[in-house]
Amino acid sequence: MTSFDMLRFAEVAFLLYFFGLHGTHIMLNLLSFLSLSRYMPQRVLDNLPQVYAGFEPPISVLVPAHNEEQTIVSSVRSLLQLNYSDFEILVINDGSADRTLDLLIREFSLIRLPKDLPVNLQTRPVRGLYRSQNHHNLRVIDKQNGGKADALNAGINCASYALFCAVDADSILERDSLQRVVHPFVLDPLTVATGGTVRIANGCEVRGGFLVKRGLPRNPLALFQIVEYLRAFLFGRMGWSPLNAMLIISGAFGLFRREAVIAVGGYSTKTVGEDMELIVRLHRQLRLAGKPYRITFVPDPICWTQAPENLKTLRNQRVRWQRGLSESLKTHIRLLFHRKGGVVGWVAYPYMVLFEWLEPLIVLAGYTLFMTGYFTGSISFPVMLAFLVAAVGLGIMVSTSALLLEELSFHIYPKPKHVIILLFVALVENLGYRQLTSVWRFMGLAKWIFRRKAIWGEMNRTDFTQTGQAHIPRRTREAVSNTG
Repeated sequence: MTSFDMLRFAEVAFLLYFFGLHGTHIMLNLLSFLSLSRYMPQRVLDNLPQVYAGFEPPISVLVPAHNEEQTIVSSVRSLLQLNYSDFEILVINDGSADRTLDLLIREFSLIRLPKDLPVNLQTRPVRGLYRSQNHHNLRVIDKQNGGKADALNAGINCASYALFCAVDADSILERDSLQRVVHPFVLDPLTVATGGTVRIANGCEVRGGFLVKRGLPRNPLALFQIVEYLRAFLFGRMGWSPLNAMLIISGAFGLFRREAVIAVGGYSTKTVGEDMELIVRLHRQLRLAGKPYRITFVPDPICWTQAPENLKTLRNQRVRWQRGLSESLKTHIRLLFHRKGGVVGWVAYPYMVLFEWLEPLIVLAGYTLFMTGYFTGSISFPVMLAFLVAAVGLGIMVSTSALLLEELSFHIYPKPKHVIILLFVALVENLGYRQLTSVWRFMGLAKWIFRRKAIWGEMNRTDFTQTGQAHIPRRTREAVSNTG
């Protein structure tokens, strides 16, 4: 084969990849549209008074906290005001070096209890257990630092109820979030995990721990991330959910059946992507054991979180996410094309490998080949145009269709100018921003290959209780892939 033939082969291969990448995204978008068309009438009925109100299963809300003194009090006060019939809040102080524990003791009148905890999951030593004298459903676990996964495992050990909801200490839940996210468990006893939507809080107004006014940030990086989150949640996970093939539930907001999580070993402390790894492990072990189950997505239980607003922090976040994705997929590679894998093993897992895990490598190689070839004259203008349509044009179509789905369904941003701004962002994000994130994701892939240590990075931080711009958390833990 001559060098000319090899170049033509590479051109066709990359063009097919980009058409396949965005074509798959468009198919997921269609699945999401069909799912939303069935879900929205049910949502209208859900807004009416419910005959089963007060009979929902009780939930343990687990809040891992490490050096959260700026926001922990307002976050707990916010959670205490959730509209739900029966829930407890377990704050796990994961070896904080600041005043996190002292503030909790003072603000909520905590008293120390005997350390009599069941040990279903091994964790770092627990130093103390506290209960609030003012709020019967608030307890605090104080333990040695072991990371978020270890803190969640300690919370699972201490949880009183069969369902637990993992929530980041620096996130905001809508008041009815628990009522909505629990529906799959009420309707189907086979449900083992459910995730809700995560939205960007930058530019919104927060009072008393609740988001009271929705708005858009002025920071362009945060605006780009709003469109990213729309793609990832509204059509990515909404598309996979009816197939029972969703491989990610947000680390910031997910509801789980405690018994099922304990049975698979709890959260892994050996990965930076403990949220995705747990979901993939649940799929793998339950499918290979032949046990029926459901892992679903509910689009409107909303958790608001803050997005990075500077390049350094955003880069560290995307590098970390890609490393976590790599660890999760590699660890459970047996699920790929397994005879018992079902849609997960034969469709969702190959998709994640080809269009998420390897995407940054293939995308950057494609851009390098076509740009170099065009400027050196070895690639003609029509071929270059076809590449731009496949790589950029279809990407714009996917982003704008996700925004259209948002407007047709939930209409989160009420002002027409918000929609116009987001439409403009959906158009221009494919002209540099997405390529930049591919570079960062390639760095994460390389760090995983060469086993380089992951870096969390620091973010400036103010209190949730301030009005105007919502606070910027120290680190963003949410795991979001490009589409799902």
